[in-house]
Amino acid sequence: MTKQPAAGRAPARTRRPVGVQAEPRPLQSSAVTTRLADIAAQAGVSEATVSRVLNGKPGVAATTRQSVLAALDVLGYERPVRLRQRSEGLVGLITPELENPIFPALAQVIGQALTRQGYTPVLATQTPGGSTEDELTEMLVDRGVAGIIYVSGLHADTTADMQRYDRLRAQGVPYVLVDGFSPKVQAPFISPDDRAAMNLAVTHLVSLGHTRIGLALGPKRFVPVQRKIEGFVRTMQDQLGLGAETVERELVQHSLYTLEGGQAAAAALIERNCTAVVCASDMMALGAIRAARQRGLEVPTDISVVGFDDSPLIAFTDPPLTTIRKPVPAMGQAAVRTLLEEIGGTPAPHSEFVFMPELVVRGSTDTAPGDRARP
Repeated sequence: MTKQPAAGRAPARTRRPVGVQAEPRPLQSSAVTTRLADIAAQAGVSEATVSRVLNGKPGVAATTRQSVLAALDVLGYERPVRLRQRSEGLVGLITPELENPIFPALAQVIGQALTRQGYTPVLATQTPGGSTEDELTEMLVDRGVAGIIYVSGLHADTTADMQRYDRLRAQGVPYVLVDGFSPKVQAPFISPDDRAAMNLAVTHLVSLGHTRIGLALGPKRFVPVQRKIEGFVRTMQDQLGLGAETVERELVQHSLYTLEGGQAAAAALIERNCTAVVCASDMMALGAIRAARQRGLEVPTDISVVGFDDSPLIAFTDPPLTTIRKPVPAMGQAAVRTLLEEIGGTPAPHSEFVFMPELVVRGSTDTAPGDRARP
């Protein structure tokens, strides 16, 4: 076993220290040179700039300095003691689960935004049979968090008791609620425009000649589900002249927000002769594609599928998924800004901030089967 140099790797399960010198020198140990080169490449700056930042020298722009420090973190190196930021405090982030890739994506945006402001994010995730939202909240409060961001929590469930949020407010803990709304809760809400999302999806499919369009989504007690149904029904009425009762009875199918849930919902809609299915999540859309293929149907030749979220990697499915892009970066940053205003003693208005989604057309939608023979 070879002896490690002084600036080599630290013991297991710790970050690797970076060699810091009084001045950059032309002759350095190969280990330190390699580390400086790695950090410089990651940050997109010169090795000399990296050395100046590590040694606390002036003459480096604040944004460049931050890029170098971020590169240290990404590559797993310890920051020199003088450059370690004192945390402003802990901020809790409670999500329903992490299997749906949209939740890790949102957690990443929120975590990065908190870190830039000097706060340390604490991710708490609900799992089947595990801790409940109330238990996670109690755990975070016991640890003295400065505030909490809830994503798709009980605030989105119309059957849940909203007094839990009043009790939290009475404890002096600021919070922001993402993806869901309740007029009973006096707090800032951050939401995508679910009604507009359905308008985008249906309008796209109608432009392709589809008239038998189904909607696959989660349980009706959730606010985002109710809003999607409202937008879907209204657009089907406006563009195809269908009655609201007919649309809800024949073309809306409730299930679970999972691949299997999407498969089951799409199977029912296919049996009702739908030539296109709009799904309330990308995971459900992948299930819809599976349901179509099990019946010998090709997507999009025989049936078109639209997802919702534009989750990471969804552009690389087979076929690439047409979807409604949830404005995750804007929503995550807005949640953090709003919470920090609450923490800072200048509360944001207790209202809902609504963000416009975007249609992303890829390969899972095409003209309706009956329209292809037309000139």
